[in-house]
Formats: sequence, C-alpha cells, structure tokens
Amino acid sequence: MIAPSRRVVLSAAALSAAATLVGGPAGAAPRVRMSLPEPTGPYPVGTVSVRLVDRGRRDPWGGVRPYRELMVGVRYPARSVRGYECAPQMSPAAADAYGQVSGLDVAPGAVDWAATRSHAYTHAPVITPGRRLPVVLYSPGAGDPRTLGTTLCDELASRGYVVVMVDHTYDAQVVEFPRRRLERTVLPREFTRAQDAGPEHVVALLKKVVDVRVADTRFVLDQLRHLPGPLPRLLDLDAIGMFGQSAGGFTAAQTMHDDRRIRAALNMDGVMGYSQRDDDPANPSPVGTDGVDRPLLLMGMDGDNHHTVASWGAAWEHSTGWHRDLTLTGSAHASFTDLQSQVPQIARQLGLPDAFVVKNVGAIDPVRSVAAQKAYVSAFFDRWLRGREEAWRLLDGPSGRWPEVRFVV
Repeated sequence: MIAPSRRVVLSAAALSAAATLVGGPAGAAPRVRMSLPEPTGPYPVGTVSVRLVDRGRRDPWGGVRPYRELMVGVRYPARSVRGYECAPQMSPAAADAYGQVSGLDVAPGAVDWAATRSHAYTHAPVITPGRRLPVVLYSPGAGDPRTLGTTLCDELASRGYVVVMVDHTYDAQVVEFPRRRLERTVLPREFTRAQDAGPEHVVALLKKVVDVRVADTRFVLDQLRHLPGPLPRLLDLDAIGMFGQSAGGFTAAQTMHDDRRIRAALNMDGVMGYSQRDDDPANPSPVGTDGVDRPLLLMGMDGDNHHTVASWGAAWEHSTGWHRDLTLTGSAHASFTDLQSQVPQIARQLGLPDAFVVKNVGAIDPVRSVAAQKAYVSAFFDRWLRGREEAWRLLDGPSGRWPEVRFVV
C-alpha cells in the first residue's frame, strides 16, 4: 500500500499525495541510511531482473504500448556470490518515488532509500542442487515497489526457494524498465475519477486493481519456463506458492482461487473484498464467496482476523482446504514489509518519538517480528510445497518460542 498505516486497498489521501509527489524534486540531501536483516538459510542469494511482455493482452490501464509488460525480480539460491555486486533494495527511481510518498511523515529527502542494500547478489550463479526447487511468487501492496518485501523474499531464497517478485505496472509508484525507462502509477488519477463518479465506480476500480494483478500473476506463471539462464530447468512447477502483503495478499489468495497452479497462498493483512472498510461485507470477492480448497494462511496485524475482517470471515467460512488465522500481536499493517526493520532505524537516526514507530509498524519488537515472520512463512511453504512434516508442528498450534503469534479460532 502507499500509506503503510492504512489497511484498505487504496487510500484516497495517500493516492492524492502520490499524484502530486511522484516524480517531484528530491528535496534535501539524504541523511538516514538503513540496513535489512540478513537471511538465515544455508544458501547465499542471487538475483536477476526480467522484463516480461504479454503480447496477447492490451494494457488495462491505457499504456501507450499495445501490450502488457511487467518487471519481475527473481531471487534464487546461489552457488557463490564472490565477486558479484550486492543488489540495492530499490532502484534509484523507485527509491526516489517511494521517498516522496512513503506516508511516514518524514521530510522528502531525509531518508536515503536508495542506499539500502539487499542480501542478494546480481547475476550470481545458480546452485545445481540435484533436485528441482519450489517456486514462490510475491505481490506487494498497492502502490508499493516489489522490493518492499525484500527481507522475506531473500529469506526464502536462502532456504532453497526460487522467489519471483512482481511489479504491477501503473499500480506501483514507479516501475523501471531496461534503458532506465520509467512507468509511473495511474492509480491516483483513476481513484479521483472513481470518487467523482460515485461509490459504484470506486467498487469497480477496486475490482479492476485486483483483476489486473491476478492476470499479471497468471501471465508470470505462464512465463516461468522462459526465465533466463538455467533457472527454468531447476524449477519444480508442481510446487508453486504465493504470498503478499495488503493488496498483494488479496492477489495471492484470489490467484489461488482462479488458478490451480498455485498450491498454497499466504495473505499478510490484505482485505479480500472490494471495499475500503475492513468490517464491510458488501461487494465480496470470489475467494470470499467460494473459499478455496488448498492451503490458505492468513496473517494479520493486531486486531485483524476472520472475526473482525468481513472478507476474511467469508473466505474462512467457505474454504474447504487447510486454513489458519494468525495474529502477530503488537503489529501494524506495515509490519509485514521491510518497514518493520527500517522504521525504527529512521526514528533512531532522526530522533523521532516512540509514537512514530508505533503508528507505522506497531509496538512489537522489530527483531522478534521479523524473526517470527521468517519462521512462519518458511514453515508454511515448507509444509505445503516440500512436504516437510517438521514444519507442521509450528503451524498446528501456539508455540512457546513465538508467543507473539496468536492462533485465532
């Protein structure tokens, strides 16, 4: 999402800000520099960015090209990273755009978003594991760059997954294509038009946002066999999962509903109906009215669960597959992004009060929050994509090791 403190798919205030600020001046010289938590798996991580072109689909947002094109970032376990360059969390263009509309109430230019490095190395050679690797797709919140989920994606890659991170063109604030071509978000403009036209048009826009994301994801699934280098030969296309935060979590669940290739989906605090209110049961999505017959994990911020979020309750009631509802106690909506570790660093370096941190990423200890997310996300995909029975224990009920995680029944 554009505004990390909000849980709806689109935030009117944030989108209005985005319309004004994306592409604006950089402001004061950057001061704050941040780091991301290191992955804990046994493998170093490599990464490559790939442009994908869907010539069978016109761009639904009215782009100038007669086809839909996407950028994806692929994270994978590497054989070696020696001599390869550590990739940034965000490209310079995405970092500049995010710094303008992050919603964090810090002055544009106060944070050097472009300076943050990931723990993945560009074009590092892929491991030769002797077995095929499971695949996980990642979709970010509306307006967010794909790389705002870097911590969890690097973690999965370090544990032997190939992770495909999707930028949804004209949804994300900025998508950078080869030769530094930039395509900027149209959501602020579309949202303003929908509001002016009436509530039914807002509902239609919310549905379009998710429909476009699902179509993007299904096209990415089609292209997995055509990724560059040796990757296609290593992929286990019978073991594909998906997760995302906010609108990305909705996208993961809805894609699994629509496409049998997704075997398990994890929704991190994403409303799954075409509404801007969590408790509004009107305008449900198909994943809510039908449910799903494959594993679905819901991970919510404090207060969000299938009893309080109407669309979660609908999916819970109608799903026949394995499903669990976990609350990360003390968390906020943006806790399920890299901001969980970055916001406390910003506050510390700028001398901001604790209230700044709590507003944006909750009161939970950031180290514990990130560690718990790594544990449960990895266990979920280990159980359902790799069949590892030891992962079942963590998913079957409360754990004394992770008291922050509450099972909602």
